[in-house]
Amino acid sequence: MTGATALARFHSLAHLSGEEIRALLDLARRLERQPEPRALAGRILGLLFFNPSLRTLASMQSAMARLGGSSIVLQPGQGTWKLETRAGVVMDGEASEHVREAIPVLAGYVDALGIRAFAGGGDLAADLSDAGFAGMAELFPGPTINLESAIDHPCQALGDWKTLDDLGVPESGRFVLAWANHPKALPLAVPAAVLGMAAARGMEVTVLSPEPYRLPAPVIARARAAAGGCGGSVRETSDRAEALAGARVIYAKSWASPLHYGDAAAETELRRGLAGWCVDDDWFAAADPACRFLHCLPVRRNVVVADSVLDSPRSAVVAQAHNRLWAQMAVLHQLLGGSR
Repeated sequence: MTGATALARFHSLAHLSGEEIRALLDLARRLERQPEPRALAGRILGLLFFNPSLRTLASMQSAMARLGGSSIVLQPGQGTWKLETRAGVVMDGEASEHVREAIPVLAGYVDALGIRAFAGGGDLAADLSDAGFAGMAELFPGPTINLESAIDHPCQALGDWKTLDDLGVPESGRFVLAWANHPKALPLAVPAAVLGMAAARGMEVTVLSPEPYRLPAPVIARARAAAGGCGGSVRETSDRAEALAGARVIYAKSWASPLHYGDAAAETELRRGLAGWCVDDDWFAAADPACRFLHCLPVRRNVVVADSVLDSPRSAVVAQAHNRLWAQMAVLHQLLGGSR
């Protein structure tokens, strides 16, 4: 994709070349400076949310409106029929309609469809395959957008890349993706997407986590593939002091342990004694003086990160959230053929 060439879909940054990603970022910056309030006039975006959202939902609606288009929000079971997503199931439960009918019907009403469908959280292999999102996207004949699936969140990753550029973080800088404490086992989508983004940007990426929270091998392999040819690198460690030394970015996120994936009792036991994995000022002692703190939000204060970090000038979490708007405007502009 160069210039005004349109995207066919936006499912993962891993599907795009470095040139294509940078073209989207250039467009995002241009739209931020020079709005195009009629670029998508008459176009309609469908937003199918199986899971809750604040930033993704609000920023996608705002992005479409700022480009002159409109959007329809559908939250199955909340004002619409509850939708069944499983193949071959006997529908004698709560779901009244299957996505195999619902999504083709929507194709007659909207020009593009964004889908948010989190990981099941019980079968690691199934979640890593992202088959649920892929199967639903295949039912829509037009452009589709991944608004967070089981293993990816490209909208978050693209906005984060823009944030790093805006902050002047060097492409060769040291990026630490740090596991952080949380009461619940969270999905792998954001850490996987952010890891791949930083690697594709050419950064020196360190995944810092307790030993039981090493990321699944396929996630690391995909990130290393992204780093190849870009001058980046990816490694894992549990040594906090070594990982944080010279860090230019500390990106905190929690995720479930692959060791007992889907086993809530085992996960709870693993987290005992890990309250110290809360990002506080001490984490920045040996970091680069210009080190910035990032998190995708929502975030649990004084569990994931201390107030003193989140409320400090080093925190860029609000800028991250705002950049979701401009990044997604660029994606929509390309998907739906906005005029230059």
